[in-house]
Amino acid sequence: MRKNVNHIVKNKVELLTAPFMTFFRHEASSGIILLCFAILALVLANTGAASFYNQVLNTKIALGPASLHLDLSVLYWINDALMAIFFFVIGLEIKREFLFGELKSLSATILPISAAIGGMIVPAILYALVNMGQDTISGWGIPMATDIAFSLGILAIAASNAPRSIAIFLTALAIVDDLGAIIVIAIFYNSNISFAALGIGLVALLGAFILNRLKCRNFLPYLFVGLIAWLAFLNAGIHPTIAGVALGMLIPADNKNQEKSLLHHLEHKLSPWSAYVIMPVFALANAGVTVDGGLSDILSPIGIGIILGLCIGKPLGICGASFILFKLGFAKMPEGATKIQLAGAGSLGGIGFTMSLFIAALAFDNANYLASAKISILCASVLSGILGVIIFKTSSLFKA
Repeated sequence: MRKNVNHIVKNKVELLTAPFMTFFRHEASSGIILLCFAILALVLANTGAASFYNQVLNTKIALGPASLHLDLSVLYWINDALMAIFFFVIGLEIKREFLFGELKSLSATILPISAAIGGMIVPAILYALVNMGQDTISGWGIPMATDIAFSLGILAIAASNAPRSIAIFLTALAIVDDLGAIIVIAIFYNSNISFAALGIGLVALLGAFILNRLKCRNFLPYLFVGLIAWLAFLNAGIHPTIAGVALGMLIPADNKNQEKSLLHHLEHKLSPWSAYVIMPVFALANAGVTVDGGLSDILSPIGIGIILGLCIGKPLGICGASFILFKLGFAKMPEGATKIQLAGAGSLGGIGFTMSLFIAALAFDNANYLASAKISILCASVLSGILGVIIFKTSSLFKA
């Protein structure tokens, strides 16, 4: 009898954690591909292929009627159109986590949410302190981000024996971190807003909300209003990827039969494309920075601010917020995890990459500033990854 009960409980646990494990496998394995494409971009940008690489990225591609002014460069299409799909998937993931996943209950969310907030505030403060009074201060949002794919990829490789609770904690933290980054982009990294165009975009998103309330399960109407919102935001001065994440959070879910919901269907179909195609293409287009500046780029106020923010601010903010909650009794340590392993997860949170590169492109119009930011993000992410690996590999030596 007891065996049957244990078997039933085990099956229920596996059923509940299956979506997370699928997500974890996608993100973890895509991190390796992402790394390969980032290295390829660096090679292309620093060899004889540099002129061809830059020429391709700056090639203009016109789509749609000329009246829409969509004669954009390849780089622009990648960062504003292709990444809108990436952000759409993030919107789906955020909604799923809050409805069905690790962020469903207050007791489950208080730790990753607080850790994510701490991991955003402290890096931003450190960057701002270094760049205070300079025109580089606009990059304060760069070290706030955590790259899910890279951080989970390294966790899967370097800490395969770590408890599942640590992977769940890091995943939930990174998802909240993404939400925070999206809010920062929406509020602080938009300028010259056209309120007329913004109004059209909001009306389009209202249309998606109405479709949701009418229980529409056909994706085409959502796609139609989503394209209108994307175009409207593009012309409004609001970064159009915001339309992607907003639309993702408006896709209907089914509490009674999650696996048959439109949200589950779209996430299942699009997550591999996001992980294995969109993110690597983004890395290939954005990680290619010349390293002529060398140490001068890294030791600039931008570089110091980013490296301090990601390598020190991230683990300090994540672990600091977590330990405060533990001390106050508001949260418990992830099951089976140690303080050292939590510190390792905090260090892996300092791998910014995708979202950090994205924010850097919004923060700096100056090509030199952007180049300094990119090389510093790459260095900081590598250092954070190495530190995280060292902590996890030596965690067995400590009992705490």
